[in-house]
Amino acid sequence: MKKLRTLLIVVTVMGVGAFVGAQFGPAVEATSVAAASVGASGNGADNGEAEIQNDLREFARVYSLVETNYAAPVNASTAIYNGAIPGMLRQLDPHSNFWDPKGFAKMMEDQEGRYSGVGMLIGAVDARNNQSRVVQPFEGTPAFKAGIRPWDLIMAVDGKSTVGLSTDQVANMLKGPKGSTVQVSVQRVGHENLLNFNLVRADVQHNSVDSNYTIEPGVYYIHLTGFTDTSTSEMAAILNHALDNGAIKGVVLELRGNPGGVLLQAQGIADLFLAKDQVIVSDHGRNSPEQVMTATHGNGGNDFPLVILVDNMTASAAEIVSGAVQDHDRGLIAGQTTFGKGLVQSVMRLQDGTGLALTTAHYYTPSGRLIQRPYEGLSLYDYFYVHDQNQAPAAKREVKMTDTGRTVYGGGGITPDVMLPAEHLNDFQQMILDRTAFIEFTDNFLGKRDTVPQTWLPDDSTVRDFVAFLAGQHVELKPADVAANSAWLKQQIRFSVVSTLYGLNDGRKTLMQVDPEVAKAVTLLPQAQALEAHARAVLAARQAAH
Repeated sequence: MKKLRTLLIVVTVMGVGAFVGAQFGPAVEATSVAAASVGASGNGADNGEAEIQNDLREFARVYSLVETNYAAPVNASTAIYNGAIPGMLRQLDPHSNFWDPKGFAKMMEDQEGRYSGVGMLIGAVDARNNQSRVVQPFEGTPAFKAGIRPWDLIMAVDGKSTVGLSTDQVANMLKGPKGSTVQVSVQRVGHENLLNFNLVRADVQHNSVDSNYTIEPGVYYIHLTGFTDTSTSEMAAILNHALDNGAIKGVVLELRGNPGGVLLQAQGIADLFLAKDQVIVSDHGRNSPEQVMTATHGNGGNDFPLVILVDNMTASAAEIVSGAVQDHDRGLIAGQTTFGKGLVQSVMRLQDGTGLALTTAHYYTPSGRLIQRPYEGLSLYDYFYVHDQNQAPAAKREVKMTDTGRTVYGGGGITPDVMLPAEHLNDFQQMILDRTAFIEFTDNFLGKRDTVPQTWLPDDSTVRDFVAFLAGQHVELKPADVAANSAWLKQQIRFSVVSTLYGLNDGRKTLMQVDPEVAKAVTLLPQAQALEAHARAVLAARQAAH
């Protein structure tokens, strides 16, 4: 076994997605990088060191027996990287994690949000023909500008067949030095021959804000998907542009489903909303001194009304921003109770290219709340997916006060100021989405047309075409189900078509314009404004008293 001594340590707060991988998307929050040494030192640690050495020797003996006697050849990297180390970490908590070299490199790339390539997300290999498909080209990238579409089947890259290649292999073929050319050959419904796209690779910035638009004059909707290295600059640019166009009358910040990200970016985004020197978050652990993050710049007096939408998959850095806004009465939190992720990890880059995320501290909101949800005695599935049953009742939760004396709770996520009923798919809707029916229909629909206008609206005939399309795939829909879900079908078809032709920003806009929680958030803006004004008055009075 390789003996590892020197590590590169990145102090982090892991988002939900960092543990569960592609199901939520990677998320890592870095605050500092430093060299460190592994191993005990000093006489006081001799007994502990001896015990560790005995345990390691026992592990080596067991591994040797497995390697020698197991019925099939044992892959050492798989046994250790995928078995022994993750198994050890899972005994500690749900968020300590380990990556092999490929996984760690991918996680770091996702955190940076930048690479050189053509700019498109490649989906899972299609089991029917073992090919990779385009999930979504990113707006403004070479792939998007050239007209590559979701669901295009990637058949070759630079003339080399992609048959049998994994999505990682195809993605690596598409990446390359900025300014270099790559030919991508795709198969598209409605075209007999392959479509060839000659693309010039560029620096690709996968923005964490994938949608922002004006709901009504002066009121802005901003959807933040995660906290990457560019999130603060993206958000600042949007807010500055809005201010250049006049006073901001309100912001609805969408954090539903946001799994977290870079801790410094959580600090930076909270800084855009709070007053200078207000506390954003603190953390401390058994072997780490307390660190307090504050707003270093502040919002410069731009105290526009703010409503943040959250749900039970809003986690980590997204909870830090929500908790800071709530504790300082800066805005209203609306939606459902958040995930409850209050553990801090240190991410260590090991010498062999692997990475270790180890829980080293807890973080606390400005009022002193620890929002970590209980995880002892729970399976990983229950911890990550079953939320309502795992929340402690309010009577048993830690009670704290906001700046103006409002009651807030710890011990299980951020409880919204305004609880909103969660939208749930019915069985019919879930069945349709599970089949990727909308994107397949869109592929077929656009294969018969050159384009459709951005203002296009599906009608009853479009729904009939959709039903007929599924019937052609031997999926028979009951007329009663179609009638009951007609409005939803039209919304989803429009989203798919608009996203394909005009990008996710415009596609999401079509959905958010009819989203009941977004509509409710807009009605809460006057209440948020009153809360913030009251908080300013209270703080001014306290300062005057001193």
